[in-house]
Amino acid sequence: MATDGLSRRGLLLGGGALGAAGMFGIVAPTKAWSWSASDSVLGSGAGLDPRLVWDDEADAVVAGLFERGEVDLVNDLLAGWTRNDQPLPAGLPADLHTFLERARRLPAWADQAKLDRVFSFYERRGLYLGVLYGLGSGMMSCVIPREARAVYYSAGGADMKDRIAKTAKLGYDVGAKSAYGDGGQMVVTCLKTRLTHSAVRHLLPQSRHWQAAAPETKPISQADIMVTWHSLATFSMNKLTAWKVPVAAADRAAFLHLWQVTAHMLGVKDEYIPATWASANTQSRQVLDPILAPTPEGVKLAKILLDLGAEYDGGLSKPMLHSFTRYCLGDQIATWLEIPRQPGMDAMVKNGWPQFIAVRETLAPLPLLPKVYWLFDEFLRQGVRFFLGEGKRVDIVMPTGNNPNYS
Repeated sequence: MATDGLSRRGLLLGGGALGAAGMFGIVAPTKAWSWSASDSVLGSGAGLDPRLVWDDEADAVVAGLFERGEVDLVNDLLAGWTRNDQPLPAGLPADLHTFLERARRLPAWADQAKLDRVFSFYERRGLYLGVLYGLGSGMMSCVIPREARAVYYSAGGADMKDRIAKTAKLGYDVGAKSAYGDGGQMVVTCLKTRLTHSAVRHLLPQSRHWQAAAPETKPISQADIMVTWHSLATFSMNKLTAWKVPVAAADRAAFLHLWQVTAHMLGVKDEYIPATWASANTQSRQVLDPILAPTPEGVKLAKILLDLGAEYDGGLSKPMLHSFTRYCLGDQIATWLEIPRQPGMDAMVKNGWPQFIAVRETLAPLPLLPKVYWLFDEFLRQGVRFFLGEGKRVDIVMPTGNNPNYS
């Protein structure tokens, strides 16, 4: 099993994953944080290693909820809070109310014109992004050791269908119309996710199984959030480039800005949020590429994820899920995750997907066709959401314990 920086970089390039920026040099794992805050949206910073930085403000508020026995109450009160423009529900603890009112504001550097434009990008590229978020980032999370262990031993690991439904909600809400505007839901989704992260940071260190498996003493650092960010944003943009999907410069900028705002709303300090795609690739090469590796927890999660995906149609799609995962992430990651080869389907996906993209993009300029694409893609997305949520509205809630199977 290859575990050095060269082989990991090779597997990403072999799978076409993280794009052209890394093909000009060999990237070995680095121990010291060296990414410059001058390349961030803030343009400056303290330079602290994000692996040693968490979300102190949210963590203090959530710790108070646990100490006062108010987590269930808050989950119930926040259940009906779904839209960005809704007032906070009455009855919230004062410290939480103050925190949420402050945290729900978009950063001063948010560009509304870019946020308005990005939906049209999703209308035209939503199918590709759905594949990349699900079979790219979703499966890549299984070879991100800290993330795989945190998921496996936390409450989410006990009900992966529910866990995926909540993750899919963020993926859906970020690409919805007016995601951060009135009527959108992304502000609420980010803040509920932020509270959930704090709850996991409070609970997971109490799990002896997680303690035995994880080298860190506290999960979900700022670096961990940015690792996931790169597995979504940076990976997807570079993969679209590798797939030769034409993306206008304004669309690239709007998509980046959407994810920059998302990182901020998830509690990431502005000094860690890349200002450009070039700086994003530089940071990704430091925080994501070198850490990819298999773990027993990740292998088990991958099997659960693929089994759930195949459950949607009674198992008929399982070979295709295997092949698309291999196509998106490459042979090394597929081997690490013990995904079997499907020779016929592997070849079909490898040869057929580029042709499908070429035909789709050739027809895209035709009148009304982008709207047709969007309606078809939305039908698929809603079907998946219905399946994962079992027909019920999906709400992101703070856990009150860890995985009961590994208490």
